[in-house]
Amino acid sequence: MSCDFVPLANRGVQALRPYQPGKPIEELQRELGIEHIVKLASNENPLGPGEKALQAINNTLAELARYPDGAGFELKKALSEKLGVQASMITLGNGSNDVLNLIGLAFLNSQASVVFSEHAFVVYPMMAQYLSAQAIEVPAIDYGHDLEAMLAAIREDTRVVFIANPNNPTGTWLGHDRMHRFMQKVPDNVIVVLDEAYAEYIHDVDYANGLLLQKEFANLVVTRTFSKAYGLAGLRVGYSIASPQITDILNRVREPFNVNTLAQAAAVAALHDHDYLQKSIDLNKRGREQIEQGLAAMDLSFIPAQGNFVTFDTGVDAADVYQKLLEQGVIVRPVAAYGLPRHLRVSIGLEQENSRFLQALKQVL
Repeated sequence: MSCDFVPLANRGVQALRPYQPGKPIEELQRELGIEHIVKLASNENPLGPGEKALQAINNTLAELARYPDGAGFELKKALSEKLGVQASMITLGNGSNDVLNLIGLAFLNSQASVVFSEHAFVVYPMMAQYLSAQAIEVPAIDYGHDLEAMLAAIREDTRVVFIANPNNPTGTWLGHDRMHRFMQKVPDNVIVVLDEAYAEYIHDVDYANGLLLQKEFANLVVTRTFSKAYGLAGLRVGYSIASPQITDILNRVREPFNVNTLAQAAAVAALHDHDYLQKSIDLNKRGREQIEQGLAAMDLSFIPAQGNFVTFDTGVDAADVYQKLLEQGVIVRPVAAYGLPRHLRVSIGLEQENSRFLQALKQVL
């Protein structure tokens, strides 16, 4: 006899759907038999990992029989020196998504609420659901965070507020003065998580640098990743910067050895590879301009972006356009799950990849 195990799962998990990542190249090859595919779906770095990171991985291969450094001493030291923060303020994660999960595990439950914006990273409402916390989604303004409305949404039982800056998938971003005013008004017992996965791509003087704000506000947690500008998405390594007390709490629920040996070595090397980082930033800026100009030439509106992606309005049901692009061998990202059924998100690729996307899109439309 078989048993229905779904009712046995935690209540918040029963109705949860697994996170849907961007379609892998290999999957599309199996489905349609297309050999040459351009994947611009997952905001990955088109340059691939830097040479210094690859060399560090190669030098570390002989150590794979041993467990990783559970404390991440060398990586924390490198981050401490680069960012000007104490090592006791750093929590390492298997990608920044892992750190976001640690925050949820530590502070959210059925008696708590969590505030986030419409069109924000889908992991925030997913987290609220599987931890049985009350999700408070605040309507967006111009596709971005309405900080005043988010402040008004905070309740006595609110434990965490999630803010993505820049936001994924819309690319909108917040300036320093707005974030500073917001933090001044947030109750001290509410933790604000500033998700800065794409921070390296922004160099506007007005950008709300979370590390500066964190020095003033002990209830602010900043999360960052090596998956985007540093080109290490496949190794999954991220981190948070928070007060030593919050960091201590996160480490209580962090799994031992959650960042593997190769990831730690590659991340340390990537932090010191300034030429690679600048090359990534420059390539991304040119590619973003290329895609935006191409979309404008097709009279397609797009959300002004500051990350390594552009989200644009197809003018029709985006699911149909997405499928036709797949048939052309181009993978982008549908964002209907983010409340944007007419939009698609395209990651910035190499110049020739961007060109192929624009050509395919023009043909499809």
